[in-house]
Amino acid sequence: MDPHSHVVESLHPFRQLVMDGMALAGRKHSIHGIVQVDIHDTRERMVRIKESTGQSLSLTGFIAHCCAKAVDEDKHVHGYFDWRGRLVMFDDVDISLPVERSQDGHPVVLQTVIRAANRKTVWQIHDEIRALQAKELGETPWGRWLRWYVLVPRFVRGLFFRVVARFPTILKQFNGTVLVTSIGMFGTRAGWGVPLPGHTLAITIGGIESKPVLSGGSLENREHLCLTVSFDHDIVDGGPAARFVQRFSDYVEQGSGLDSAP
Repeated sequence: MDPHSHVVESLHPFRQLVMDGMALAGRKHSIHGIVQVDIHDTRERMVRIKESTGQSLSLTGFIAHCCAKAVDEDKHVHGYFDWRGRLVMFDDVDISLPVERSQDGHPVVLQTVIRAANRKTVWQIHDEIRALQAKELGETPWGRWLRWYVLVPRFVRGLFFRVVARFPTILKQFNGTVLVTSIGMFGTRAGWGVPLPGHTLAITIGGIESKPVLSGGSLENREHLCLTVSFDHDIVDGGPAARFVQRFSDYVEQGSGLDSAP
């Protein structure tokens, strides 16, 4: 066998966008909270919903709903600094969701922003995610824009990112105000992801672990979801971060929004 045998692939436009975004995210002073949330009862309710409606409710959509509801109670956790160093806090919680699907045998990331997620039901968010998954990359505004984006020299793109980062209204339009992403759908083991987030607030959904819990004097196996909650420490301090995580976890454990009709 030829010791120099190798394969060369062109860099996908999405990877170039990721590299540009990571260069900007690396400037942030992020802190991370690693938590496990009991979702046993919530998952059982989702199973019953599937049995009664025939629809499998998106777990990512449910987490996005709970996140938006928790942010709605303290808008500081999704604020952005403007070019004058002032903190801008939007009324709408716009959640950025990268959704991976298979296209022509290859994984393709489709990006969407759930606008005003704090004003939408779980099912409305679910429907937006499912509609995105049914599209081809080129059919999405983000995919069409990406084809032109990569034609711009990289140093110009980097300058564009740095300028946009100081104009919250533009940043919100492109990237939302909160990131919710998932690594749990790609494996069956428990575990957490530690991101390099470009947002003030990012939720990373990890794996699901079944572990024994003492309940009513006896042990029972209950499912726990691994979650990483990341904050820009320049904007969010430990106290507000901890209170947000508590609110968010409570909404997840309570199955917030699952009683709404599809």
